[in-house]
Amino acid sequence: MNENIIEGRNAVLEAFRSGRPVDKLYVLDGCQDGPVKSIIREAKKRNTILRFVDKERLNQLSETGKHQGVVAFAAAYEYAEVSDMMKLARDKGEDPFFFLLDGIEDPYNLGAVIRTANLAGAHGVIIPKNRAVGLTAAAAKASAGALNYTPVAKVTNLARTIEELKKEGLWFVCADMGGELMYRLDLKGPVGLVIGSEGEGVSRLVKETCDFTAAIPMKGDIDSLNASVAAGILAYEIVRQRM
Repeated sequence: MNENIIEGRNAVLEAFRSGRPVDKLYVLDGCQDGPVKSIIREAKKRNTILRFVDKERLNQLSETGKHQGVVAFAAAYEYAEVSDMMKLARDKGEDPFFFLLDGIEDPYNLGAVIRTANLAGAHGVIIPKNRAVGLTAAAAKASAGALNYTPVAKVTNLARTIEELKKEGLWFVCADMGGELMYRLDLKGPVGLVIGSEGEGVSRLVKETCDFTAAIPMKGDIDSLNASVAAGILAYEIVRQRM
């Protein structure tokens, strides 16, 4: 059984009230009785992604067949705040170094990036609330324990978060095939590395918010790298320059 799936009204409501982080809530469309209203209210209070779906979809999501009109997906780990990451950098006496992931939907990619972030000395990973995978059990496993040490924050708007962090002195570089060759960029100082999904890359709005775009030199016959591999290559150029 998937430990991240919570089914049944009492179980879902208890998860919310106990403070367990819940990434997504699926509710049977049209179901608006008292207990379900309470669950929806708790979900909105915690800014959880809320989806109203038909019975067939709920049955597909359910592992027990006893969902009672609600299925929730809980995070395997607690999310941090971006301010926690800034404090971690200050406490270490280091320039902040963050990974920001735009639209990564594969939990194994997310876990691999978190693992790389830890090994590269990054102070945290920032992911968006929508259109991206959260801290599932699969992501936790792929991180190989790095989630115990590297904080992950979930934000509503990635571009707005970048703008806010710029006021804190960070500048941002995003991975893009049309960018400047990464070896020609000065990647020292307080920096945020932005990595997009394999299919879509970094979204237009987020890319426009970044200060620079960095390209990885490629000599082969295909035109893109796995997102976690691209993150590792760019991260270690940042590490090299910071040493």
